[in-house]
Amino acid sequence: MNRLSKRYKGLLTRVDAGKEYDVDGAVACLLQLRSAKFNETVELSVKLGIDTKKTQQPVRGSVVLPHGTGRKIRILVFTQGEAIAKAQAAGADHVGGQDLVEKVKGGWMEFDAVIATPDVMKMVAPLGKVLGPRGLMPSPKTGTVTFDVDKIIAELQKGRIDFKMDKDANVQFSVGKAGFEAEQLRDNITAAVTAVANAKPPSAKGVFIKNVTLSLTMSPAVRLNTAGMLQQSKTTA
Repeated sequence: MNRLSKRYKGLLTRVDAGKEYDVDGAVACLLQLRSAKFNETVELSVKLGIDTKKTQQPVRGSVVLPHGTGRKIRILVFTQGEAIAKAQAAGADHVGGQDLVEKVKGGWMEFDAVIATPDVMKMVAPLGKVLGPRGLMPSPKTGTVTFDVDKIIAELQKGRIDFKMDKDANVQFSVGKAGFEAEQLRDNITAAVTAVANAKPPSAKGVFIKNVTLSLTMSPAVRLNTAGMLQQSKTTA
């Protein structure tokens, strides 16, 4: 049985476990929970009201965070021919074809995002078992299978996040760093929650977003009230 550390117990006293905070209150609470010697990541966790046994497709989508993720994204592009120079000029960290496919098969995973042009997907397809579980497999649905590699690279560098529901109907991804200004975190969180809400399948019935929590790398979770946030996003849309 895991025992809570004295540090963690102290952080728990700063969170009202029975309260759903509005976005500004949640951010203020999170910033009071900073306790690590490094710049902690802010994690968003969404529990969806989806019956995973009945749904035909997992919920997935993407969002460009207004203030980025706070970390450099290492981008791998599978392509060939003239597109190699295009991807390199756009700022991709690794560009190639079969050579990189073999490298990934061998266990190399020094990248955070993957793009592929349609003409090389046949050679990339066998990597589905490796990249799929990590959420890194290129897909037309997320725009990462495209000849417009410069456009997608620019979005990733600005803070684009691709998300996908897991087998337990959860969506989890980072929305910034603890060192961000409160306003930056608020904007990123609002954009992220709105994007997840907009990914609701037409066939989904009932409450789509059941609950949302925010946490730092080494902190307890803070419950987020999304009702006002989503209503405001509809009003300003």
